Amino acid sequence: MDNNGEMDAAHEGSDGVDGRTVLALGALSKALETTERARGHLYGFHQLTGTADFELDEAVRLLREAGHHEQAARVERAIVGRDVIPGLWTFQIVDAYNSTYYEPFSAMEREIVDELAAGARHLHEASLKAARGTDLRPSRTASPPTV
Repeated sequence: MDNNGEMDAAHEGSDGVDGRTVLALGALSKALETTERARGHLYGFHQLTGTADFELDEAVRLLREAGHHEQAARVERAIVGRDVIPGLWTFQIVDAYNSTYYEPFSAMEREIVDELAAGARHLHEASLKAARGTDLRPSRTASPPTV
């Protein structure tokens, strides 16, 4: 809707997109959104693990300063820079996830939305906004303001 009560062009479905197709595309997009969240957690895992590895440097330094050279050496030898899975650091897990799962899934979702709805995204949500929230009060605009 535009600010006069019509849906913005990016969220209008192509003619002939039936309700079941809208629901199916919504389910497909929701699954991709869940994958986006999982991917974010994977990046969090990657960053937290890397941070922990660098924090070990401080632990090793403090162990040495406290006179615990053997323990410092054990941590340095066995844990600092260790593979999180045999042969893999976290960046390799992220890269494999992206190329093996996320990118093909994202491309497939885009391809199917293009095929079935002329590229219009979030059709179900757009219909909900039209039905539930867009009555043109100041707090409920039909579409973003034009700049």
